[in-house]
Amino acid sequence: MSKLFEPFKIGKTALRNRIAMAPMTRARAHDGVADDLTATYYRQRSGAGLIITEGTPISRTAEGFLFIPGIYTEKQILGWRKTTNAVHDEGGVIFAQLWHVGRVSHDSNQPGGIAPVSSTDKIAADSQAWGYRENGSPGPIDVSRPRALSTEEVRGVIGDFAQAAANADEAGFDGVEIHGANGYLIEQFLNPLVNDRTDAYRGDTLEGRTRFLFETIDAVIEAIGTARTAVRLSPFGGLCDMGKYPEIEETYLYIAEQLSRRGIAYVHLMDQKSRGSTSIPSEFLKLFRDRFDGALILAGGMTGAGADQYITGGLIDIAAFGEPFIANPDLVARLQNHWPLAQADRATLYGGDARGYTDYPRFTP
Repeated sequence: MSKLFEPFKIGKTALRNRIAMAPMTRARAHDGVADDLTATYYRQRSGAGLIITEGTPISRTAEGFLFIPGIYTEKQILGWRKTTNAVHDEGGVIFAQLWHVGRVSHDSNQPGGIAPVSSTDKIAADSQAWGYRENGSPGPIDVSRPRALSTEEVRGVIGDFAQAAANADEAGFDGVEIHGANGYLIEQFLNPLVNDRTDAYRGDTLEGRTRFLFETIDAVIEAIGTARTAVRLSPFGGLCDMGKYPEIEETYLYIAEQLSRRGIAYVHLMDQKSRGSTSIPSEFLKLFRDRFDGALILAGGMTGAGADQYITGGLIDIAAFGEPFIANPDLVARLQNHWPLAQADRATLYGGDARGYTDYPRFTP
């Protein structure tokens, strides 16, 4: 039998298989609250060993996309509890992905139309948020120029991450995944081509540019515990104006060592080749695996055969699938039985209602 379908354990949490549902923005929460439809969507996909939710903003100023369910108000906590109860009723495991987009936002996403915040005041070139256009309609829109956080404000955002983790705990999540990938706020600190700070979080030293990540992780660990804390990273990624720099390998292998010492639940690597960026080199993946002795997840253009090869070869522990889970709520069963996979309707990926969200059927043999 393929190792893909064997049980596995992250932290103290037992998983029924080594398949994760990767986080995917679906933009169905029109009031920013996860609702009954959200709960149905995740319940349908609870055959995954691990579900990682769509990115959920940790504060009002963390937002860069309309109609995303947050986790910073009591109403949002109660809304997400419907989802965690639904997944747990099916015997599933679900982590909340904690999200701050930083400069990948637009003034219309921000309270009172203020500027988005970042490690820098440099605008993210060729990047778009999902906000309100000049005619008042929602849609893709070029990001606004950000404002660099003060040192004290950085510490405030770290506190927001910790509070969001506590809120996720209250909502019934099994743990949280800190979003440190894809060009969002944490990576805006990690990348020295973006981070032009001169304070303790400065980008021109390894310790400075990784400080925000580690202080955030440590604050979340203090809030909910090591075994329920995880992080997503995208080394060699280029989304949202993340330029390549000579110290990429040094930076992420240092991160791997530091995270290994902390004993977190897992590290989730995102390979952006499927998103038109550079793939994670196989040699680097081996080096990362050597430095980090915890559970390792890999996402990005994954197939059943490829996932099995990665796991059998000892490079990763869990394979994460994104878009295949949209049109195949029973993806695990389809992979295990070699049943055909349905294709998602890309016109209904973002926004709307149940169509293209909860109406995909299970396979009938």
